[in-house]
Amino acid sequence: MTPGRRSSTFTRLLRHGFTDASAAERLLDSPELAPVRDDPFLLEALGATADPDLALHGLVRLVEAQSGHTARQELLDTLIAAKPLRDRLLGVLGASAALADHLARHPRDWEALVTYEPRDLHPGVAEFERGLAEATDPISLRVAYRRCLLSIAARDVCGTTDVAQTAAELADLATATLRAALALAEKAAPQDAAVCRLAVIAMGKCGGHELNYVSDVDVIFVGEAADGADESKALRSATKLASHMMRICSETTVEGSIWPVDANLRPEGRNGPLVRTLSSHVAYYQRWAKTWEFQALLKARPVAGDLDLGAEYVAALDPLVWKAAERDNFVVDVQKMRRRVVENIPAAEIDRELKLGPGGLRDVEFAVQLLQLVHGRADASLRSGTTLDALQALAAGGYVGRADALQLDDAYRFLRSMEHRIQLYRLRRTHLVPEDEADLRRLGRSLGLRTDPVNELIREWKRHTGVVRRLHEKLFYRPLLDAVAQLAPGEARLSAEAARERLEALGYTDPAAALRHLEALASGVTRKAAIQRTLLPVLLGWFADSADPDAGLLNFRKVSDALGKTPWYLRLLRDEGAAAENLARVLSAGRLAPDLLMRAPEAVALLGDGDSSGLEPRGRAHLEQEILAAVGRAENAEDGVRAARGVRRRELFRTAAADIVDSYGTETKPAEADQGALVDRVGAAVSDLTAATLAGTLRAVVREGWGDTLPTRFAMIGMGRFGGHELGYGSDADVVFVHEPREGVDDREAAEAANKVVAEMRRLLQVPSADPPLLIDTDLRPEGKSGPLVRTLKSYEAYYRRWSLVWESQALLRAEHVAGDEELGRRFIELVDPLRYPAEGLGDEAVREIRRLKARMESERLPRGADPKLHTKLGPGGLSDVEWTVQLLQLRHGWAEPGLRTTRTREALAAAQAAGLLGAEEAGILDEAWVLATRVRNAVMLVRGRAGDTFPSESRELAAVGRYLGYGDGHAGDMLDAYRRTARRARAVVDELFYGA
Repeated sequence: MTPGRRSSTFTRLLRHGFTDASAAERLLDSPELAPVRDDPFLLEALGATADPDLALHGLVRLVEAQSGHTARQELLDTLIAAKPLRDRLLGVLGASAALADHLARHPRDWEALVTYEPRDLHPGVAEFERGLAEATDPISLRVAYRRCLLSIAARDVCGTTDVAQTAAELADLATATLRAALALAEKAAPQDAAVCRLAVIAMGKCGGHELNYVSDVDVIFVGEAADGADESKALRSATKLASHMMRICSETTVEGSIWPVDANLRPEGRNGPLVRTLSSHVAYYQRWAKTWEFQALLKARPVAGDLDLGAEYVAALDPLVWKAAERDNFVVDVQKMRRRVVENIPAAEIDRELKLGPGGLRDVEFAVQLLQLVHGRADASLRSGTTLDALQALAAGGYVGRADALQLDDAYRFLRSMEHRIQLYRLRRTHLVPEDEADLRRLGRSLGLRTDPVNELIREWKRHTGVVRRLHEKLFYRPLLDAVAQLAPGEARLSAEAARERLEALGYTDPAAALRHLEALASGVTRKAAIQRTLLPVLLGWFADSADPDAGLLNFRKVSDALGKTPWYLRLLRDEGAAAENLARVLSAGRLAPDLLMRAPEAVALLGDGDSSGLEPRGRAHLEQEILAAVGRAENAEDGVRAARGVRRRELFRTAAADIVDSYGTETKPAEADQGALVDRVGAAVSDLTAATLAGTLRAVVREGWGDTLPTRFAMIGMGRFGGHELGYGSDADVVFVHEPREGVDDREAAEAANKVVAEMRRLLQVPSADPPLLIDTDLRPEGKSGPLVRTLKSYEAYYRRWSLVWESQALLRAEHVAGDEELGRRFIELVDPLRYPAEGLGDEAVREIRRLKARMESERLPRGADPKLHTKLGPGGLSDVEWTVQLLQLRHGWAEPGLRTTRTREALAAAQAAGLLGAEEAGILDEAWVLATRVRNAVMLVRGRAGDTFPSESRELAAVGRYLGYGDGHAGDMLDAYRRTARRARAVVDELFYGA
């Protein structure tokens, strides 16, 4: 083979999805595949499989296993000529190593995939019984079973059947297999078969017509004496037949086993007799059965043996199943059972558990079954043993929202497809998502994810489990379920005891107090109470999704008490889909947003999706126009600033609410994945709002003291985070003031006027009121706290020419005009530009001085007792590290790189990367650390209602910060580990770029 051809083949193999192209080349060059080596259809078909390498390897083994040249040629000719066979055979070989092994042992079984007629597309029990008919012993039954399984898998991997149809076919094959196994047992002991009637009742997934590739087949046996036979003797015979049937299916032979037959769902479990009479079953369920046993009976279905007896069994127990919801503590029993399942999963596996883990298949099944048992007693349309059919019926009957049902259906199908393909590979019973990248790649490709199979698979899996978890909690913990279950049909109302139990299950730490709030909200016959009773079940589920359900409910009561008499409030929550959920998120996410809302509850209106502006932040021009208009209507400065602060409070609430909703996500909109976008939105909104508030306050003070014109031109320059458009909820406004006497005005008069303006602005913005104060920080002015509060432009020019220090040049990197005289502000910026972007950059001594300042700050300013690794501002890899690193790049290179001449950290970082001053990986690490630290600070302010630079120590507050950052319950430790890891990586970059380490 020439090198050129090898290179071409090698490249084509890689392009078709092979991961070991060298090995694939060798296999294609093997004598077995010589006749088809160059066929373009073969390579294309291999590339379409889940694992082309596995498919090719399996094909070579199958060809090798053929009995002679004629058989090999027949296989290869059919493979090339018949596309249906090619797709089916290679599809199976690329998805299942176990079925490839079967084909290698039984090389003529590939012929089962040749026929392609309508009846082969959707076979039922009868077709599978024909496929098993020639089996005469357990070994031949296994071979025939695998041959039938081969055809099911082929239809599955080729997309001929969807996941529900595949599961139904597997259940039908199991039914046929149980019948064949029972026939073998009866043939081996005809004397036993003659004296008894034996019915096999399928339970679990087999009974529900939704079986996996590899699963225990759950059964219950019912036995009766044949005509004239002794009952005790008949039961002994039936037990022998049942035991033999179970062994035929379960025992390991040279052809392996089929699957275990599990009879542990029978009355008394393993301790009870394997076979009971019908009357014994009925007596047990009437007197002794537990709640879970009635739940299990939802899926009972006669499948083998005496089908008439099986039908009698179902008819006798059906009425008991649909009365189970009237039992004491029914819902609580089901909840406890679900919790026990989760608690028994090993900690190392819980995040990989498809079936039993949070957001897994069992969540959907439990929720559906609970709703069936509660509502199915009055609505026979809900009585299906198949999860997806029951879910569809629940949605059709209005017991589940249609959108919720569609999302659950979609998620359940995806998760079941994952489970099927995982089990199909080795035909082993497992529900764990693999960790090996090759396994994940094959799994992703088998589900049609071809661009980036591993990452796409994980992303889709997490998305679907998130949907299931959120909707499962809403359905499974619906607070009215107990009330519906314990009262007669049609009398569903919120009873005190039911509500208390439900609240405890939802995670309320003070259910008695929560119950008082509920009683105050929902009691009575008024229209208001009726609407509250409709809203509360859903709201309680949303509150429970937060770290502090008690606070959410208490805050909801406060808002409802304040707005209950207004005509629009409850109508908004009832009729506008987003409003109620948005309100629930905001009220239970922490203290800041509810505190802002309580001061003016009418701001609830911002949460509705009918409001065209909604939670979108207002631009600076819009805010300034509104505030200046309010100031213009006020009678004096105090009233004007009060109006400005009122607008600021409302807009802070709008910003916080939008941030919370975007961070948590809603049922119709997932959480914002771009953390940087969230930070930028908050920073821009709060900075614009602060600038507009200062502009309005300036107008109010000037108008009251001097009328329309101040004796001196006056401008405010934003510094620090304010100038950088990066203010957080708890940030002060860093400002320097500049003025310039108007023509003919004495310098002293101008200075007095400017100082009076500053003093009055600071006073009015901090007057105690219902609105949060706005603190003005002037410490970044020349000479710091020792220097004058206000300077003229000429004074700034003289100071910077003679006395400016390097730290002041650094501080001026963030300087931006924010309010007052625009032309004066522009001239101030022109004055400082040469200082912050010095020609030819900073000298070596200036760089050393900045490094010394930074090192001193790290050692002196960190609060005593604080954990440096978790301090978001001054800790290693925190905000200060990233900002000083970026600012040093600006000081050194801003003169030559226009992109660096920005006051915004992330923008400057991106420009530095674009200019080649640091690599993409380094820039990404610094950006991630800065965004995360900023998010943590915003979260702390939202949760605690006061600013903080480190994570809260109180567990519920820490959990709330975690929820805001996207971590679920019990994952606060993961959040802290992730922060430390991110900060550690950032510090390594800082050491290199800033300190030159």
